[in-house]
Amino acid sequence: MSEFEYDLVVVGSGPAGQKGAIAAAKLGKRVAVIDRREMTGGVCVHTGTIPSKTLREAILYLSGFRQRTFYGKDYVVSDRISARDLAHRVQRVVEREVEVVHNQLRRNGVTSLAGTARFVEPHSLEVTPEASHAFRVSAEHILIACGTRSACTPAIPLDGRYIFDADQLPDVQELPRDLIVVGAGVIGLEYASMLTALDIKVTIIDQRPTLLDFVDREMIEALSYHMRRRGATFRLGETVTAVERDEQGRVVAHLDSGKRVHGGALLYTVGRQANSDLLDLGAAGLAADPRGRIPVDEYFRTPVPHIYAAGDVIGFPSLASSSSEQGRLASNHMFGVNHRRISADLLPYGIYTVPEMSMIGRTEQQLTTAKVPYEVGVAKYEELAKGQILGDETGLLKMLFDPERLTLYGVHAIGDGAAELIHIAQAVLAFGGTIEYFRDTVFNYPTLAEAYKVAALAGLNRL
Repeated sequence: MSEFEYDLVVVGSGPAGQKGAIAAAKLGKRVAVIDRREMTGGVCVHTGTIPSKTLREAILYLSGFRQRTFYGKDYVVSDRISARDLAHRVQRVVEREVEVVHNQLRRNGVTSLAGTARFVEPHSLEVTPEASHAFRVSAEHILIACGTRSACTPAIPLDGRYIFDADQLPDVQELPRDLIVVGAGVIGLEYASMLTALDIKVTIIDQRPTLLDFVDREMIEALSYHMRRRGATFRLGETVTAVERDEQGRVVAHLDSGKRVHGGALLYTVGRQANSDLLDLGAAGLAADPRGRIPVDEYFRTPVPHIYAAGDVIGFPSLASSSSEQGRLASNHMFGVNHRRISADLLPYGIYTVPEMSMIGRTEQQLTTAKVPYEVGVAKYEELAKGQILGDETGLLKMLFDPERLTLYGVHAIGDGAAELIHIAQAVLAFGGTIEYFRDTVFNYPTLAEAYKVAALAGLNRL
């Protein structure tokens, strides 16, 4: 058998790579992680999850958005909110998170190799540091967790100032008073809704006729309603054919239908492109789809048995939370530990729009399509003392359950703290519980968690 330098080499230090590397290190394996020095922590830390959620918190605070229920819709904490104000807070959090990732890898004995990687053969990778000569590493197993970058198209020429993608947004020097957002996926809707909280007029364009098909329709309708009230315009079923700047410096988006949409700037968020095209996959006997996604089995193993892939590079759901678990389970499987699989029904989804949405389990649409009878219990934040205290009178939590056995099918929430609330439902679903659990449980008062008891009682009253 060949002598390998490492038991596992991980390409990428984002949530999947980091957790996969640490899981293997805890099993006593020799592990190395390859990533560019400036990208430690991956897209999650530098241009994705952490910056966007930090930006969201900064916007909600500086705009006074959460206090407007009490002090009126014109209330603001800061009269002039600059891109620099927002970027400062983002930079501090990113620096701290990079430090956390470095420390976690070091404490667990994982070797960090700075540079870009590409396959030279199925068990070997060439690492090219920024300022020194390339070298090779070999490993018994390899985990590809190289993440993604914003997809681009020649029809939309990015300049990073007036026409930019989601990765470039945190570095934009000046926020426009009106913005065009091309792409109404999770990223597009998150940024669009955040910016409407700053009273920026946003026009959202997407070629699909509906928003986020995997989300409960009632939640999407509520989000659309709140965004429209804040000045958002939706152009669905429309395709952008070209983008240019006019003589006044304004951005003009030309649509296939003949319409022209004007704005101070344009944000392009039409999907992500996996970085696997930089790895020379052919040298390892692998191939990716046009978006760069690598096919894997239920254990995150690629068609080449000793090579695994996890995180955004394997596609949906492309969440930091699910990617972390994928990386950990991939490492466990390759070294013969705990062959558990992820249950799709038990994955929570958090969408950090304004207001935020979160869900777990099945939607009304999925249950209806599968011809599964269900009943509904709803709690509105305005019925909760905590909702009144927070000033969120528009949020709601909806639970779906079996009308005969009372087992829980799914929970969907929109409003303040929705992404935190959903974990209570996650625990009950994981243990096959019924909504009687919520009826019989005493929740702290006043809390948003009380919504579960209110919703359970409302559902039981419908039987």
